[in-house]
Order: sequence, then structure tokens, then C-alpha cells
Amino acid sequence: MAKTDNDMKWMARALKLAKRGEGFVEPNPMVGCVIVKAGKKIGQGYHKRFGTPHAEPNALASCNVSAKNATAYVTLEPCCHFGKTPPCTDALIKAGVKRVVVAMADPFAKVAGHGLKTLREQGIDVQVGLCEKQAVALNEPYLKRLSTGMPWVIAKWAQTLDGYIATHTGSSKWISNSQSRQHVHEIRARVDAVMIGINTAITDNATLTARDVPVKRIATRIVVDPSLKLPLTSNLIKTLDQAPLLVVCSTTMTDSPKAKRLSQRGVELVMLKPDKDGKLNLKRLLKQLVTLKQMTNVLVEGGATLHGQMFKRKLVDQVLAYVTPKLLGDPTALSPVKTGKQLKAITQGTTLSLRDRIAFGDDTLLDFRVK
Repeated sequence: MAKTDNDMKWMARALKLAKRGEGFVEPNPMVGCVIVKAGKKIGQGYHKRFGTPHAEPNALASCNVSAKNATAYVTLEPCCHFGKTPPCTDALIKAGVKRVVVAMADPFAKVAGHGLKTLREQGIDVQVGLCEKQAVALNEPYLKRLSTGMPWVIAKWAQTLDGYIATHTGSSKWISNSQSRQHVHEIRARVDAVMIGINTAITDNATLTARDVPVKRIATRIVVDPSLKLPLTSNLIKTLDQAPLLVVCSTTMTDSPKAKRLSQRGVELVMLKPDKDGKLNLKRLLKQLVTLKQMTNVLVEGGATLHGQMFKRKLVDQVLAYVTPKLLGDPTALSPVKTGKQLKAITQGTTLSLRDRIAFGDDTLLDFRVK
């Protein structure tokens, strides 16, 4: 059966539903489903939380009439294996749907085309690829985690129009307006971790918690602190009752008194062996966040040195730059990324692709992907 404008309409609805699961379902993907019969929607649903029923059974359970001979629009290939929940293919087959339109196949090894095959073997008309580009964009973090074993890394900063994140003294409150800052809190409220470098931790003395917004998950605060300079009086330690704190340091600090005191306070320490350049291996850290902590999304809030190391090692996937209509005009002011490399040509820089722009009052959020 050929795809129609109505197919596009219902799949767009399913994609919109799927987005509601952001921050709740990870490390699972976001999935939405709409059930349509005789041209009318009879049910809809989405994956609401990790470990709970998936989009398809939720949609079928919401149907106000029988789903027999209906069409199901699903943003991701239905699963066909027993995990925390039964196979979604079984639910669709049992309901008697005659057609399933899928936005994209699921590369997860236990699915990977087998869900589509299972449905077709039961005589169901299965079509794949409608709104595939949008479905891929929706689940970029999930897809990266599957293919690389690495989390999705978001580098975030607020900057003046001439590209500075703070004055030469480190003063940065506030470059962005309250609307932009609220948006940052909304992001913190859905990611697995918020990471900063030790200089930023000391200068800003921030808590890195999500405040005055609905919290979907509590992010682990991570400080990259090779020599364990984090003060025991810092706000990060004072708020350990609000969110976990993980401090990443060099293996040379393993038996240090500071390491012992931090552990006694309830801080989790991760020891990394420095690379040949003396820097901590951030790629190894990110892999550990996936394998040991099951993390999917990591928000890196700086400062410039940590951002620079992330870009230098090609670990950043997305950039969120909040640009405010202010000018500093000070050549000694701080820029958002400091790699330590001197480049001779513009072509040696990192190229970004603009995905979206959003206005927050006079501020503009520029949402990039790293090419």
C-alpha cells in the first residue's frame, strides 16, 4: 500500500508523542504509536518510563474500539523479544492490526529487523521509512550509544555577541537572561549527568542541580578534578543529599588524604590514568559512564579548558550556545573553548552544522551538531 498524506499526519503525531518520554525512558529509545481505523484515530500511546510498557501496548490499551484491521503508526521497529516487558510484536498481532507503518528499523541487536520479519510472517503489511529522518533525529543519543558504546555529549555555554563567556576576572553572572537559564535547568532535569572542570567548580561554586522546573531524572554531577582541588566546603558537597557527586581524578591521587576525606563525605571517586600529554582520558571516562552507570546523555557546562579537551578528542556531539546581545570588546576576556592548540588556518577548526535556533527574549539559542 502506497504511503499517503494521512500516513504522514499520523506518523508526525506519533513522533510528537514519543518526545514526551524524553528524560524518563533512557537508556531506552523514545517511541510513540498511533492506532488508526477507517481514517480515524482510535488510540495512541508512548513509552512513558524505563521498565514500563512500550508505546504499542499503551496505544492499544487506549483504543476506544477494536484495533482489528487497523493501522499502527510506530516511530521505531516494534521489539520482538522478552525484556522488562513482553514483545510489542505479540501485542500488535494479538490485536489483529492489518498494517504497521514504521519510521525506522531498530539497530538494537535483539530487534534489528526481526520485529519487522515477525509481523510480516503473520501476514501484516509492514512499511518502513516514513519520517525516518525525524525518527533518527529524535533518538540520536540512543543510536550513538548503541553504535559506539559512548553517551551523547552536549557542550553548553552562554556567550556575548563577540564570543566571550566571562570577563578576564571570571565574572559571568549573568551573561544570559532568565529565560535562557531556565532552559538550561530544563536540560539538566532530563540528562544523566552534568559535567564541569575543577576551575569552573571553584570559580562558580555552583550546585549544578535542576531548579524551578519539573525534574524527570536526577543528574549526577561530575567534576573533572585531576589533583583533587575541590574544596570540602563547596556547594557541590553541601548538596550531596540532593544529587550524586562523582569526582574524576588521576590515579596518582588514589591513596591521598583528600581522596579519603571526599569518600567519607559520600563523594564517588573515579581514578583515571593520565595520557601521555598528562591529561585524563576523557573518552575512557565516557565509556565508563555507559558501562557502569548506564548513562545516555551528558551535559558539559565547561569551562573553556574542559570544553577544549572534549573538542580536541572529538567527543562532542551537540553544541548549545546561548548568544546574548552584549559586547565585551576585551581581548583578555574568556572564550568558550580552549584547546591549547594554535591553528594557522580556519580550515583546521571544528565545523558545526546548525540544527535549530530558538529565541529566549533577546537571547538566541543556537543548536549545532558537530560534523
